[in-house]
Amino acid sequence: MEIKLFDSELKIMDVLWKNGDITAKQVAEILKEQVGWSKTTTYTLIKRCIDKGAIQRLEPNFVCHPLVSIDQARELETTELINKMYDGAADQLVASILGRSNLSPDEINRLKELVSKLK
Repeated sequence: MEIKLFDSELKIMDVLWKNGDITAKQVAEILKEQVGWSKTTTYTLIKRCIDKGAIQRLEPNFVCHPLVSIDQARELETTELINKMYDGAADQLVASILGRSNLSPDEINRLKELVSKLK
């Protein structure tokens, strides 16, 4: 099941992916500190994520449980990026990444490892 999450909704999900199941109040406190959102804004976005099927509300205490994993979200976002910006050609995305001049030696080594696993 593909659930399109917008940037603001991904911020909600990121808090849950990093912290596990926590209350909506805790999510609001974290996002107030991180991005300055009001409790109302955070609750509205949590509700939107619930309506989309990305979050399950558990009781008591309005505990938020992510139903979409970070890997699922990354896969969807990556597929959208490839389709939108590279006309569906994943190799062009990889070429674009490899063409960046600011890759660190660690990033280069991780990329080499990934490519070697494809063989």
